[in-house]
Amino acid sequence: MKQHPEKTLEIVVRELTKLRKEKGLSHEKLAQKVGVHRSAISLIENGKRSPTLVMCLKIANGLEVKLSSLLRKVEE
Repeated sequence: MKQHPEKTLEIVVRELTKLRKEKGLSHEKLAQKVGVHRSAISLIENGKRSPTLVMCLKIANGLEVKLSSLLRKVEE
């Protein structure tokens, strides 16, 4: 089944948000780990800003997860 890019990004962001919450990290703590402003994390999670691939990689690294594992969830 062909996945629309917007839907793929939505799923990845949802998974990143879920992981952040599971790890008990605030927007501020994750932003510090990633090296971005807290509002960037908030805007991405709230769907007001679309993250770039680089930003998704940074967030995944900050959450200590491989982005590829999140992309596998898209295929499920």
